[in-house]
Amino acid sequence: MRRKCRCPYCGLALAPLLLLLAACSFLPRSGGYFEDDGPSAPIADAARIPDAVPKHESRSRYGNNPYTVNGARYHPVADARGYRERGVASWYGKKFHGRRTSNGETYDMYAMTAAHTTLPLPSYVRVRNLKNGRSVVVRVNDRGPFLHSRLIDLSYAAAAKLGIADEGTGLVEVETVAPGEPLTAKTDTVEIIAPAAAAEANGGPRLYLQVGAFTRWDNAIALRDRLEREAFRPIFVQSTLVETETRVYRVRIGPVASVEEGDRLTERLAQQGVANAVFVVE
Repeated sequence: MRRKCRCPYCGLALAPLLLLLAACSFLPRSGGYFEDDGPSAPIADAARIPDAVPKHESRSRYGNNPYTVNGARYHPVADARGYRERGVASWYGKKFHGRRTSNGETYDMYAMTAAHTTLPLPSYVRVRNLKNGRSVVVRVNDRGPFLHSRLIDLSYAAAAKLGIADEGTGLVEVETVAPGEPLTAKTDTVEIIAPAAAAEANGGPRLYLQVGAFTRWDNAIALRDRLEREAFRPIFVQSTLVETETRVYRVRIGPVASVEEGDRLTERLAQQGVANAVFVVE
């Protein structure tokens, strides 16, 4: 049985309800792991779960317009061809199983699906676990995650197949997949993180917290020095020339040993007035 939606809009008349359907599905998820959010018994052989198969689909009627959650404004893109990004993946399970997704479908924690804040609904992405080299193809049909600087929220099945269901999070690379493209990832292009802490990895991806980005060097240095005095170390300024030929100075902390350590640093940063720290995987 589908759970009753607890959105405050659900007491409205039918016409306004249809107009606000997307708002009803943008219920903030933590983007983190809940010990009681998985099934009563784990999937026996997650590796045998078939990936989603990309196909040509029309954009969903719901979930593709700009929206606001927790005071942040999101602008879904119309075309995600060529999209590739690294970050932290999380998963969501039975607490949302059977609820409406942002595009009006029903969330199934055993299907190969995912939530993303701005990719088109629906679209297909390949998600690679940078720690063990596993990859999955999922269909994006929901919005989120909205907290803790997570990049993508996977279904329980996708997380289990990637090997991150027990830990709750994982370092991943996400890239769009078009119909007709090979579904098997090229393993020789996947960078593997050794079991040791990310800070000790040699040449592999590393996890950082980006706490600010400026076009003025002195502003970046001021933030770096202020946070260093509060014992946020190691902290540095990275200078990058972006596509518009503008130089951007990014203030970053790390490498960070784990996602959990990054979450703790994020809480400390918020106490210092830095509320928009984001994870960066390089």
